[in-house]
Amino acid sequence: MKKTLMITTLALLFIPSVSRAQFFGGIVYDPTNFHNAVLRYYQLRMQLAQLQETYQEVVNQYRLAAAMAHNIQNMPERYKAYFSQWRDLATVPDVYQNTGAWVNGVNTGNLPTVLQGYHEATTPLEQYTSDELSRMTPRELQQVEAGYASVELADGANANAMATIGNIRADAQEVQNRIANLEDDSFSNKPALNGQVAVLNKINAANILMLRSLQDTNNLRLQALEQQVIRSKEQRDAAATAINTDIYQRDHMIKEVQQVTNGLGTSLQNYRMP
Repeated sequence: MKKTLMITTLALLFIPSVSRAQFFGGIVYDPTNFHNAVLRYYQLRMQLAQLQETYQEVVNQYRLAAAMAHNIQNMPERYKAYFSQWRDLATVPDVYQNTGAWVNGVNTGNLPTVLQGYHEATTPLEQYTSDELSRMTPRELQQVEAGYASVELADGANANAMATIGNIRADAQEVQNRIANLEDDSFSNKPALNGQVAVLNKINAANILMLRSLQDTNNLRLQALEQQVIRSKEQRDAAATAINTDIYQRDHMIKEVQQVTNGLGTSLQNYRMP
């Protein structure tokens, strides 16, 4: 009996300090496992709090999306407006059959038709012969060439403006159809047309249509500017001609008048009654 008790005591002495057993309760307490269990419980609590926060964010986003997805009722009746339609140039008399090509050109923008119509409806510009040009003084020749250039430039600018007007008018109906489609899609209550991507696509389409319209507007302004430049050239040529004429008169006419008046004075002084 004593020997058995001694062996048991020695066995208890060799048990590690981190692990203690309660023999009477049958429960083994391990501090390391308990620490790990507490740590896992803390992590689970943190994960639960994060999940709750994520859930609340998702709910808020859903509520915001639901509110943003709410469509205004009766959009066409509330906002749809009607504008004037582009019309072709048609009500033009053609008494002498010289305006038909012009009208067709400004309605279609076809350049050969425009040139034909402009040629038929305007007074032809004739040319000086070589003999007529050779008999001109350098000053007269310069003035004639400048005036001739003004008419030629005006013809080119007018024909170009007619072609631009024709191109815009020819494409006007198609542009109006595109605008009508965009308007209908904007007023539609269909979910497929009111999603985020669909709305962005409609915005992009509207911006492109606006850019195209601005491009046409700039083309028309450019044509008007070209014609204004030509009119300014004509005014400049007229002013330059007036200045050059005054300079010529001061350089030549005054001397010639003085010669005539001096000769007339001498003649009067030498004149004797018979």
